[in-house]
Amino acid sequence: MVLRIRVRPTRVRINGWRGLALAASALLTPGVAAALALAIWRLGADLGLLGNFVIGDGLFSHWQVWLLLAVALQMLSSALARAGQAAGASGRSRPFEESDQAMP
Repeated sequence: MVLRIRVRPTRVRINGWRGLALAASALLTPGVAAALALAIWRLGADLGLLGNFVIGDGLFSHWQVWLLLAVALQMLSSALARAGQAAGASGRSRPFEESDQAMP
């Protein structure tokens, strides 16, 4: 007796760009926190409240640069998250509605 099992190859796909936008947004969030921490550290070092800053001279030795970088990364992360969610709303999936609940 020969038993044949046919398996179709399938791919799990999250609407192409939607998944990429959401993943990039999630990965930018720790970068925002790090840039903000460096801005606070540099500002504290300038005020004499904290120890020496790791970068002594150059463009990245100023707290304003780190704060601007944190704000820019946060804006980019928010825009990517919004774009990823908007792409998901127009796709096949629909938001949860009350009619989807099982009747008790």
